[in-house]
Amino acid sequence: MIGVGVVGYGYWGPNLVRNLHAHPQVRLVAVCDLDPARLDLVRRDYPAVRTTTSARDLLADPAIQAVVICTRAESHAELALASLRSGRHVLVEKPLAASGEEASRLVDEARRRDLLLMVDHTFVFSPAVRKIRDLLLAGDLGRRVHYYDSVRVNLGPFRHDVNALWDLAVHDLSILDYVFPHPPLEVSCIGVSHMEGQPENLAYLTCWYPDNLLAHIHVNWLAPVKLRRTLIGGDQKMLVFDDLEPSEKLKVYDKGITVTSNGGGRDALMVDDRSGDMWAPKLSNREALALEVDEFVAAIARGARFPADGEAGLRVVRVLEAASRSMRSRGLPVTLDPGLVPLGNP
Repeated sequence: MIGVGVVGYGYWGPNLVRNLHAHPQVRLVAVCDLDPARLDLVRRDYPAVRTTTSARDLLADPAIQAVVICTRAESHAELALASLRSGRHVLVEKPLAASGEEASRLVDEARRRDLLLMVDHTFVFSPAVRKIRDLLLAGDLGRRVHYYDSVRVNLGPFRHDVNALWDLAVHDLSILDYVFPHPPLEVSCIGVSHMEGQPENLAYLTCWYPDNLLAHIHVNWLAPVKLRRTLIGGDQKMLVFDDLEPSEKLKVYDKGITVTSNGGGRDALMVDDRSGDMWAPKLSNREALALEVDEFVAAIARGARFPADGEAGLRVVRVLEAASRSMRSRGLPVTLDPGLVPLGNP
């Protein structure tokens, strides 16, 4: 059994607590939150779990081998660093930290202490995203992927610790980091806050990748409907990932274009539409968080690789930082460090 303590029982904490408590190889030892009313909910639903308002008290418990952090983004780095220094493995809600410098310090600390640093990039564990990666690895969309186009919008909740980019675009960046072999070369971002003094609630992020792959991410907290839709276009087939679909979340279309030439130069090129069948791959119905907890346990107990490790979290934070710099300059492109190559990706 792996003893786990959870810090933070606000918006996302209850989801992780529920899945940790249900896992047969996890003993949920304690939950910490600054709000006594939130801890009342823990005591009601999990009477055997100890509660505390002090993270220091939680870290003093010798029954805890791993700490899960689900607090406001600006506190992630401090709590994760304290947990690592106390000798615990750590899983941190996205984003890993509020800056690349903080994230890098966490990665170094975990490596120095031979501890696991993991990030709650939930979509990396989604059956649909896993299937997308399999399709790309198998070349089912073709030899090249041309674009990744995502819309992730809703009406609230409006956060005060991060903007819509760090709240919503982080999901797409974690997916891109997982399914494609290279990080972006350059990013450009524009965004705006429609409430004075508050974080940006609307942003458009564009990422340029090698081989003319273009990723575009639209995030918005001020939309009348909730949309979670991604298009990926290859040179042979295309797919649509709609996370709000109760079934058939993933659809693959045998559609594209055929370019022919009569040898007369560019003006003689003929571009014809090609339309074939659509198929929806069968996907597991298991919750992504349940699969994440499985891999969390496997990483700690058996040394299995956790796909959303600290290095992945660091790469995503550095892209978010670059996007934020671009947004402050009204969309001027920002070049990324070419050394940020994902580890272990195909």
